[in-house]
Amino acid sequence: MTALSASMAVPTGRVQLVTIRRQSLVTARWRVLWVALVFAVVAFIAVLRIFHLGLSDRALTRTSLEEALLPPRGEITDRNGTPLARAFPAYALWYNPEALGDGGTPLVRPPAEIAEELAAIFPSIDPVDVAEKLASGRAGYLRRRVLPEEANRVQALGELALEMPRESDRHYPQGSMGAHILGYVAADGHGRVGMEQVLDKHLTDPATRADPIPLSIDARVQGALEDELRKGMLAVNAMGAAGIVLDVDTGEVMALASLPEFDPNRIDEEGEKNMFNRVTNQVYELGSTFKPITVAAAIDAGVVRDFGKPWNATPVQVGRFSIKDLKPKGEVLNVPQTLIYSSNTVTARVADELGAKRLRQTLIDLGMNERPYIELPARGFPIWPGDDWPRLRNMTVSYGHGIAVTPLHLASAYAAMVNGGIWRPATLRKLEPGAAPRGRRVFKASTSSRMRQLLRMITIYGTGKNADAPGYRVGGKTGSAEKPGNGGYRQSSLVSTFAAAFPMDRPRYVVIAMLDEPHGTVASSFQRTAGWTAAPIVGKLVPRIGPVLGIRPDATRDVDISDLKPLVVKGKS
Repeated sequence: MTALSASMAVPTGRVQLVTIRRQSLVTARWRVLWVALVFAVVAFIAVLRIFHLGLSDRALTRTSLEEALLPPRGEITDRNGTPLARAFPAYALWYNPEALGDGGTPLVRPPAEIAEELAAIFPSIDPVDVAEKLASGRAGYLRRRVLPEEANRVQALGELALEMPRESDRHYPQGSMGAHILGYVAADGHGRVGMEQVLDKHLTDPATRADPIPLSIDARVQGALEDELRKGMLAVNAMGAAGIVLDVDTGEVMALASLPEFDPNRIDEEGEKNMFNRVTNQVYELGSTFKPITVAAAIDAGVVRDFGKPWNATPVQVGRFSIKDLKPKGEVLNVPQTLIYSSNTVTARVADELGAKRLRQTLIDLGMNERPYIELPARGFPIWPGDDWPRLRNMTVSYGHGIAVTPLHLASAYAAMVNGGIWRPATLRKLEPGAAPRGRRVFKASTSSRMRQLLRMITIYGTGKNADAPGYRVGGKTGSAEKPGNGGYRQSSLVSTFAAAFPMDRPRYVVIAMLDEPHGTVASSFQRTAGWTAAPIVGKLVPRIGPVLGIRPDATRDVDISDLKPLVVKGKS
C-alpha cells in the first residue's frame, strides 16, 4: 500500500502544477485584455475630445505660448489692408530712485547736469522740468517711445536710476492721417476718441486681437481728401475744414477729415485742442445746400411738376421779416433756375406751398433730427426747430437757416437724393459685398433721377462751376451761411460748403467739402462764398480719387438734361 500510495502522488502533483499554470495563463490573458480595454477607452475619449474641439469654438482657444506671441493690441487697417494702427515693442525712460537699493543718493551727478544731457538726446523735453522730477526723488516716466539708438545713449550716461523698460507701444504708420477716425490709445492701454475706443474690447481680447480689423476707408482717398482740404483751408485763411467721401449705395465712409488735425503718435496740449471732429460732432447752418432737398421733397409731393413754371422771385414778406436773394436774377424764375442761381425767395415759396409738415417729415426721414449715424463716439446733436414750424420757420429751413446739422448729416441726405431715394446710415466698418443695409425710402426713384439732372446743371451753369471736373460728371450745390452770434448773424463769419456727387449719370460717391470762416484772398478772387472757396476743393479732389475708386474720366458720357436745358438757356439769354 505504501508503494501504491507513492506511485499515485506524482500524478496528483503534476495536475496541480498544470492547474496553476492554466490559472496563471488565464490571469495574464485577463490582464492583457484589461490593459487593451483601458487603452481603447483612452483612445476613444481622445478621439471624442478632438472631434469636439474641432466642432466647437474652443478649437480657437489659444495656448498661453500663442497668447504670449500675440500683439497686446490688434491691428487696424484700411479697406485694402494698409496698416493704420499697430502695436510694436519700444523702450521707455523710467526714473527709479531706488535702483541702488541702499537708501543713498540715486544719481551720481547733479539732476540739472543729467537733465541737460537728456535734453541733448531728446530735444523736445524740457530740461528744467526733468531736473525737477529727478530732484523730487519720485519714480516715474521721463519719456515714452524711446528708439533703440536713443536707449543706448541714455545707458551710456552711466546712471543706474535711469532705467529703460521695454514696453509695447501703439504706432500709427500714417502719422496724422485719419486721426479723427482712429483716435489714440491712452497710457492705460485703452482707446480714446475714435475707432480705437469703439473697437477697444475687440482689439484687446486674446481671442480676436490676432486678426486685423479693416475699416471702410481707403488710405489713398483719405490722403487726397486731407491734402486738398488743407490746401483749400490755407488758401483762404479759414479757421478749420471738414470733408467726407461716402459710398452712396452702401453708406461706407471712404474718407473723413477734420482740420486742423492731431498726431495720435504724440498727444500733447495742441493735439488735444484739435481732437474735436467737425464732420460728426460740430453742427452748422449749411445754407443753400438744403435747397435741393426742399425741391426734391416738393417734386415727390407733386408740388413741383412743371419745371418751366415761373415762380415769383421778388422778396418774400412774412410779418416784419423779408426774405431776399443775394443777387436777384429777375422777377420770376423756374425751378432749374432757382437752384442754378441759388434763389432764397423761390425756394421759400416752394416750401410754403409744400407745407411745414411735409418738409419736416422729409428731414426726419433723412435723420436730421437725431445724432448722425456712425460708429464714432463723438456725434453732435442737431439744432432742430422743434415740432411746430410756423410759416417763417418753414421758409428759412428750406434754404438751410434755422436748422443746424453736421456735414455727415448732409452727406447721407445727398446720398439718398442721388442713389434712387434710399437713406442708409454711414459706417466706418468695411462691408462685405451684398451686406449693405436695406435702409429706408425717402424719395421716389423718379425724383432721384430728376435731382441728378438738376445737380449736374448747377455745376455746368450755376454756382458750382468751379467744382466741375472734366469727364467726371460732377453735380452738386453750394451753400454759404453766416454764423450765428450774439444779437443775430455775423456777416463777417461764413460757413462755406459744397455738397456734390459723381458721376451723375450713375452716382457712386458723395463728396462734402466745408470751410469754417474762410476769408477773401487772391486765391479766391477775394470772395468768401462756397462757389469760390469750397467748390474748387471738390473740383481738384475728384480727379485725384476717381481713378483710385475705379472711375475713369469719360468725356463722351453725361446726364441727359436735354428736356431741362432749354429752360435754363432761355432764362440766361
